[in-house]
Formats: sequence, C-alpha cells, structure tokens
Amino acid sequence: MHTSYHPHPVLLGLLLTLVIAEAAASDTNFGGPDAVDNQISADKGDQQKPLREQWSAKGIELGLDYSAVGLYADTVLPGSDKEAISGMVRLYGSWRPQGQQENGGGSLVWKLEHRHSYTDTSVKNFEFGAGGLGLVTPPFNDEKGRLTNLYWKQTLSDGEGTLIAGFMDVTDYVDVYAAASPWTGFMNFAFSTGTNTIALPGDATFGAALGHMLTDSLFVIAGISDMEADPTRPLESVDNFFNDNHYFRSIELGWTSSQEQIYLNNIHLTLWQSDKSDFLNQASDKGFNLSASMMKGNWLPFVRYGNAQDGSLLGIKESLSLGFVYYGMLAPKNHFGFAINWADAGSDQYTAEAFYYMKLGKNLELTPDIQLIVDPALNPGQDQIWIAGIRARIFW
Repeated sequence: MHTSYHPHPVLLGLLLTLVIAEAAASDTNFGGPDAVDNQISADKGDQQKPLREQWSAKGIELGLDYSAVGLYADTVLPGSDKEAISGMVRLYGSWRPQGQQENGGGSLVWKLEHRHSYTDTSVKNFEFGAGGLGLVTPPFNDEKGRLTNLYWKQTLSDGEGTLIAGFMDVTDYVDVYAAASPWTGFMNFAFSTGTNTIALPGDATFGAALGHMLTDSLFVIAGISDMEADPTRPLESVDNFFNDNHYFRSIELGWTSSQEQIYLNNIHLTLWQSDKSDFLNQASDKGFNLSASMMKGNWLPFVRYGNAQDGSLLGIKESLSLGFVYYGMLAPKNHFGFAINWADAGSDQYTAEAFYYMKLGKNLELTPDIQLIVDPALNPGQDQIWIAGIRARIFW
C-alpha cells in the first residue's frame, strides 16, 4: 500500500519564514535555460535597447516572444493527422524592489502565456497519433491563456543558495541540463526532463523549491508542489496545496565544475515522488533519474537514465538517452544536437533525433528537426516512423 507523508501547512510556513529570514547577499542561479531570468539574459545578448536599459535601472526586466512548431509524419494511425502546428506567445519578466537591487536580494518573477494549436492535434500530442509513445515539445499544446510562473525568488544570506516560492514550473529546477529546453534543445521529451519517466505536475503549481551549494562543487536542490495544479485556474492550486495534500516532491544531489556552469558540467541524481492526481488522471508514483553532461571544447556529450516504479506518466518504467550537442557549428551562436533513446514501454521503443539550432539576426531563432521512432509502442504493425519538424521563435 502506498503511504505518503504530508507536512503540516503551519510547519511548512515556519520553514519558509526561517529560510526567507536568512535572505540578502549575491544572486545564485539554480534555474535551467528556460527559467525567466536566464531567458531574459540570453535574449539581451549584445543588444542595446534604451527603453529596456531604463527599466533595468528601475529593477524591471521584461521579455516578449512568439514561438511556433510544425511537425509532419510519414505514417500515422488510422484517423490521425499527418501534420500538427502549434504556437505560443509569452510575456515574462521580473521586478526587483528598491533596496533589493544590490548584491542579489529578492525579486518577483512572472510568466503569462497563450498556447494555441492551428491544427486539430497539438504538437504535444502528435507522437501518439503517429503511433509512438511519447511527447514532443509539451509546452506547445492548446491550453489558451494561462499562468506559468508567479513566484518570489530570494538569494540566501551566504550567496550560495536560492529559494523560490509561489506558482512554479518544476521543469525549471528538476533534472535540468543544457539541452532540455524545448526552445533551443531537443523537441522529443525523451531527451528532456525525466526522459519521459517523471510524473510531473502541471505548470503554475503552488509550492517552494530551494537550491544550495554544499561546497564549491556539490549542490542540492529540493522542492515540494501541488499535483492538482491547473495553469488556467492557478489560484485553486493554493487551496489544493494546503487542503488536498497531493504533492510532487523531489530532491537532487549533484556535482558541477562551477555555479556558472551548473547545467553544462553537471552530474546529478534526482529522487522524486508524486501523489495521485485527479486533475491529471495520474496514479501515485516514485522513481529516480541519473544525468551526466560535461563540456569538452565545443562538444557537450550526455547520458541520462530514468526509472519510475509504476510508469504512471506515459506507461514508461525505464528510459535511457545518449547524445551530444556541438556548439558553434557553422556560426558562433548555432548548435547541432543528436541523441538516441531506448524506452521500456511494455515493448522496446527506440527514438533518435537530430536538430540544428540557428540564430538568424538579433531576434529570430530557427530549428529544423528530424526524428525516427523504431518499433513504435502504439503502432506495432509499423517498423519505423519518420517525423520532420521546424521550430521558430521571434523575441523582443
């Protein structure tokens, strides 16, 4: 019988109060490439925009972008579409109050989105119709207007840790590595957070997470959040957290060569446990993930393994991914990635993906992509499926 430990809300509140009371000092960043602060920093690059500089001087950082993904499969299940196109507009930013602007301090972080599909099948669910068991760029769905982030981010007093509390996207801190971004990395979720095994909650999940450097190289990241979160009704997640007590919990122990390289040179073990979710129609589960990536010149090779006790996310209990990213291919800001995945989906399913990310000008990104699914779990009569894709992003 599954038994869950539910921390008392008052004890949790006291814990957060004690952690926040230690806040001040310099900023430490435990977020992945898609975390709001990292995305804004990457988009700024060498661009000089007077209005943005004026806002920055007042502690306000803003970002706006539009992204779209298109997919085409050479074969699909009867009644399924051979193509899918989905898009998304995002408004995101942070505000650092006066008195918090020096040496890190705290900031309010937000992200609002409108997710939409131009076809009957969204990009997220396209692989199912093709006969594969998996997800492709899960953010590209048809949820319409929704909240993704609204949390307070606080640097701890020793400058070696960061606390976030509020409405979160757990993929910003769980099982992070450089190529996990659905905007700049692999499209297939087999090469992203959890390698298709972690039973994640939805976005705008109410909770808290804490990352801290234990030594110059060793770190720990832990979090707890609501499993019933609906990003189109975010306020309900607060009530869920304190009354329904269905949680997603994770703790990650890892090594990095330096804080600045934390999601490039990274070896970590993630332990996770999820309670059942009525909203996601998902049973309780638990498991672990191992990940190692190490930058060698322009090469970033990686190996990632996921193991779920019951496979409640997609029915996948084990998953292993091997691959690399080569940075600076043909142009300084372009990169190429290739990876293969094996998944225990009741039968053995294999996935391979190659992509080429291009930075075109100062405000446009374009990524052609090709995927091959061998022995697709949902279409056993088919030996292989080819999926071609294109991803575009324009930002301001």
